Amino acid sequence: MNTALALSLAIFFLLGVPIAVAIGLASIIGIIASDRLPLLLVAQRMFTGLDSFPLMAIPLFILAGNLMSVGGISQRLVDLAKAMVGGIQGGLAATCVLTCMLFASVSGSSVATTFAIGAILIPAMVKHGYPKPFAASVQASSAELGVLIPPSIPLILYAVSTDTSVGQLFLAGLGPGLLVAGSLMVLVLILCRVKGIGAQDGAERARLGPAALAALPAMLVPIVILGGIYSGAFTPTEASAAAVVMALLVGMVFYRELKLRHLPEVLKKTVLATSAIMLIISAAALFSFLMARSGLPNDIAALIREVIDSRILFLLAVNVLLLIVGMFIETSAAILVLAPILAPIAVAYGVDPVHFGLIMVTNLALGMITPPLGVNLFAACAVARIPVERIIPQLLWFVLTVFGALMVITYVPAVSLWPMQFIMGL
Repeated sequence: MNTALALSLAIFFLLGVPIAVAIGLASIIGIIASDRLPLLLVAQRMFTGLDSFPLMAIPLFILAGNLMSVGGISQRLVDLAKAMVGGIQGGLAATCVLTCMLFASVSGSSVATTFAIGAILIPAMVKHGYPKPFAASVQASSAELGVLIPPSIPLILYAVSTDTSVGQLFLAGLGPGLLVAGSLMVLVLILCRVKGIGAQDGAERARLGPAALAALPAMLVPIVILGGIYSGAFTPTEASAAAVVMALLVGMVFYRELKLRHLPEVLKKTVLATSAIMLIISAAALFSFLMARSGLPNDIAALIREVIDSRILFLLAVNVLLLIVGMFIETSAAILVLAPILAPIAVAYGVDPVHFGLIMVTNLALGMITPPLGVNLFAACAVARIPVERIIPQLLWFVLTVFGALMVITYVPAVSLWPMQFIMGL
């Protein structure tokens, strides 16, 4: 069965079969090849994979992000970030990074962050003389923060796949998210000075006081959500429901840009995005069950322990594997398939499962901006209306910067664990 599972999955991926369909079909082929398992397992395990309380947070966070995009919250966050850092050379590019970090604190999705913030800031950067490929590169790489800054949908998937606390992962995501955001801000400011662009970024910038006052209702959304989670007032799943309520109130009552006529389209987008993710989750649950039943994780663990006897080398090998996987496989599918295999092995090497979750998600987030299947890459190019090949040369410095941050996150566990331990100790 192991051979049938691995071979069929590889073939389907190479043929370009949609991720959920490829995983589901490979699982069915594995069941047939086993001659011992009934096909009834397909429906049973796919349903069981969705029967999880933390997964309820996914559609609600997606809905909250969509409501924020339509309700004027995104624009206020952009204005606030521009008022804070937009007055220096390259400040508009730094504004993009900072706004993505703020927006990520509610949306939980990098693609949603790309479209919501990119639709505002990519045209603004182009208007101020930034080359389109550079502006799109800044947006694509900054949107990675959508899966690092809590709440994060990939962190929820890792938690469900490995039976790890969602709350602890959210707390731990704060350090890596801030590290990547800070690294990208320093990079764009340096590149803007070297390239001689962004010298007029201070034009049309609102003063900090009025911008902060206008953005106050928008900032209440992440403050309530993250404050509630970190204080223990509610669970991450309950926080997702609170995010929807807050986004509705702010968009409809405070800014009055979210109208009833907008809701059908917002709900439609949310249903489509949720359906795609949930189908992958259900198919991956079946696939993971079959792998566990076949003993494949134990075989892989035994093989790795024979070849690698050092925690440092193990983490290096895992990073190389995940970098390759992230280039070809969608992040959610990669987490759901690989996390149940790799996390127990990491624990055996003395790696904290929460720390390993941040290593895995940060690494796979890098795959979102690397060809051939970087989703943020295509989203940013769609917003900027340029072909993908034009953005790729500009991406090198951004990829190297995120990779450098990944190495720090990997080999300095305190980056992830210290914020979690500090907040939990309060």
